[in-house]
Amino acid sequence: MADSNEPDDGAKDEAQTALCDLCGTVISDGTEWYAVVPDSSSIHAVDAKFDGKRVVVGCTKEHLAELVEQYEHRPFVQSELWAGKIARAVEKHRGRISKEVLAGETGLTPEQIAEGVAWENLDYLRWRQQFGDDGPEPTW
Repeated sequence: MADSNEPDDGAKDEAQTALCDLCGTVISDGTEWYAVVPDSSSIHAVDAKFDGKRVVVGCTKEHLAELVEQYEHRPFVQSELWAGKIARAVEKHRGRISKEVLAGETGLTPEQIAEGVAWENLDYLRWRQQFGDDGPEPTW
């Protein structure tokens, strides 16, 4: 790994550190296990082909199996996925985007956009019910 703040080249001879997504164990010896699971809340920063997919890491084969099972029981909500696609496009355009550009960049129909917006609005209302207008108290 480079000594500067520059990204390294990802050389194979260096051990990469990972955390088990189930128990939090630090894994630095290359023995981690990976799986890709469906997750409607997972939106890639720039590439839509990775939307709805999450990489999970287990420190053992058993922990990975438990993680995969947890995601198999989690509902995949299309409206949640669409809300994330909309948010990415709106953020890219700093809040100024036409309906036509939004549909083109997200690949969503007007009906799917409406459902995604409704999902986001419901999520906001649930947040307000839980925390009120001022938001949650700081944990520090």
